[in-house]
Amino acid sequence: MHTFPLARGDQLPALGLGLWKVPRKQTADVVVEAVRAGYRHFDSACDYGNEAEVGEGLTRVLTEGLCRRDELWVTSKLWNTYHAAPHVRPALLRTLADLKLDYLDLYLLHFPIALRYVPPQVRYPPEWIFDPQAPQPRMEPVAVPLAETWRAMEALVDAGLVRHLGVCNFNCALLRDLLSYARIPPDVLQVELHPLLTQNRLVRFARESGLVVTAFSPLGATSYIPLGMARPEESLLTHPVVTAIAARHRKSAAQVLLRWAVQRGTAAVCKATSPQHLRENLAIFDFELSPQEMHDLAALNRNRRFNDPGEFCEAAFGTFFPIYD
Repeated sequence: MHTFPLARGDQLPALGLGLWKVPRKQTADVVVEAVRAGYRHFDSACDYGNEAEVGEGLTRVLTEGLCRRDELWVTSKLWNTYHAAPHVRPALLRTLADLKLDYLDLYLLHFPIALRYVPPQVRYPPEWIFDPQAPQPRMEPVAVPLAETWRAMEALVDAGLVRHLGVCNFNCALLRDLLSYARIPPDVLQVELHPLLTQNRLVRFARESGLVVTAFSPLGATSYIPLGMARPEESLLTHPVVTAIAARHRKSAAQVLLRWAVQRGTAAVCKATSPQHLRENLAIFDFELSPQEMHDLAALNRNRRFNDPGEFCEAAFGTFFPIYD
């Protein structure tokens, strides 16, 4: 497995297993099978609703001696309802209890969106809507400064509960502001990246600021078509440019897209559940895309963002909440 060095030490595996939308009944088995296939990087989150099952899988992995804990890289994310300082540590402790781990390798701020606190005994994961039974269910934003949240996250590093910190879904302005006051700077920026959304300036700024960038949804529309957030014709897996490159290398379209992500210098996390797809996604380090192929893929950019709170928050949760504009 190729890795990317982090500014504060350690190596981030270039390819990780994304656990968003992995069904709970399958999750533990998928984690075990992934380790057997060669994965060491697992990308989880409170909001995915399957961390307890991820923990079952990791426990089996360690108990069966498939690898050691220090060979694993486990990431999770602080959810929007836990941004206020008193809620940050309890949120992490719940994640650690579910994952059955003593520490996280990386803890990310999931969104720059602070929502009204929902106690775990009321609902866990708390999701986006404050009261699903309300006459007009909607998000309830609260005014919590990002600086407050970040200081509470830094305390988790001080306590030895987290080794590295990072952020998701940040733009350049938010990242620049965070870097101006962070005592422990973020090591990782995780954002949506694929040939339809290359985000070249953001990637460059993050890299020049000492962060490793991780691409989520590196295959593009695939995860969003079933949710009605993308159209089938937007799929990169059937795009003529991608399939032509795949044919030349005798690789799948997914392998080409993952190779493009890693070859441009970003890590990538990608969902897979079958043993075949788990192994296929890992098999991207035995070939290289030519400069022209890298250019042709990047030229597909349309600034097409599938995971956009400015759109889905209003459509699904009754609240207009743009963060990229």
